[in-house]
Amino acid sequence: MAGNVNHDYHILEPDIWPLVGSLSALTFTSGMVLSWYPDLFGNMAAIVMWAGLAGLIATFFMWFKNIVVEAQRGDHTPVVQLHMRYGMILFIASEVMFFVGWFWAWFDFSLFPSTLTDVIGGVWPPKAIEEVLDPFALPLLNTLILLCSGTTVTWAHHSLIHGDRKGLKQGLWATIALGVLFSFIQAYEYAVAPFAFGGNTYSSAFYMATGFHGFHVIVGTIFLAVCLYRAYLGHFTPRQHFGFEAAAWYWHFVDVVWLFLFIAVYVWGGWGAEYH
Repeated sequence: MAGNVNHDYHILEPDIWPLVGSLSALTFTSGMVLSWYPDLFGNMAAIVMWAGLAGLIATFFMWFKNIVVEAQRGDHTPVVQLHMRYGMILFIASEVMFFVGWFWAWFDFSLFPSTLTDVIGGVWPPKAIEEVLDPFALPLLNTLILLCSGTTVTWAHHSLIHGDRKGLKQGLWATIALGVLFSFIQAYEYAVAPFAFGGNTYSSAFYMATGFHGFHVIVGTIFLAVCLYRAYLGHFTPRQHFGFEAAAWYWHFVDVVWLFLFIAVYVWGGWGAEYH
């Protein structure tokens, strides 16, 4: 971790956790590959995979803890904060491209169904999909919930900037509650959906796109919960609160992706089909 000296850059002492994280990621992915050959490796695949996952989780806790300690010690100078913002922007950009892949698949299947005549019957939604989810029922409710959560996290950010710590906590509590509510509604939506995962291009693309978005909502909710805990510890100040700012950026990214999903997948993707 950095020493508290007068400089604009960041000097790091050797830390074991980046190495542990790299080796754990390699171990986890190796375990996943081994699981493809159960007859050959048996239970070894699960052991390797869970060991790697345990190392990754430990890295998350310890490495992030070190970053928080650095921030509270005053080591995050303006130059360091700028570079951290660049890093978060690049991370969100990589997440955007991740979802571009799923949207690409969705539009490829839906705009050119004639190329998959043998699979989906040359129509979209495929003939195997007798009913789709009504976009103006639960999906619309979840859209309103996420839009409201974007407002509450902005309220929390605005309160922090103006020194209103009560408003910061209230805004974070409201945002976290809305995120949890979104996840429960999406889980219920999956439970009552008229089609299961796999079997055709529509259901596979639907669950992969909306499911990964749901995972990002859970990650964002945890991110904000950590920020709420830190707010109660008095960590954030109006001039230095990048941890919370990064969480707010991530949450707004989740909101925008959902709007595209709602329009492209729920409304346009099921247009003309029978609603469940």
